[in-house]
Amino acid sequence: MSAVAANYQKLQDLGVEVISVSVDSQFVHKIWDEHELSKMIGGEVPFPMVADQNGALGRAYGCWEENQGVELRGRFIIDPDGVIQAMEMLTPPVGRKLGETIRQIQAYQHVRATQGKEACPAGWEPGKTTLKPGPDLVGNVWKVWNPSME
Repeated sequence: MSAVAANYQKLQDLGVEVISVSVDSQFVHKIWDEHELSKMIGGEVPFPMVADQNGALGRAYGCWEENQGVELRGRFIIDPDGVIQAMEMLTPPVGRKLGETIRQIQAYQHVRATQGKEACPAGWEPGKTTLKPGPDLVGNVWKVWNPSME
């Protein structure tokens, strides 16, 4: 949460809307923001923190842990058409790397901008080699892209 909040402007520059969801109430969110998060980021969390106390959203997105009554930590990249393009779930002891989330958003945006005429290989970053999907690429990826090139 703090990493996303601290880099919120980068996400906004990419046209990304951020929504945080947890089983905690809005009162717990407020106290957490005031007493911890705001100290980490130098201000209030700049995006909505939604309370999902009954787990309806968690169930819909497949991150609800029924036995414990909590939601697993998840990240979902949803495109402008409402389609989940990527999701990641982690247990609490390991945090996510926001730089990878930003890279993936840029890759999905690139693919969308080219209407699928270009694909972004592993580790792709803006300005790097893309692939042109089609029959000519089958069996020939190695001629145009190699992970050691990037």
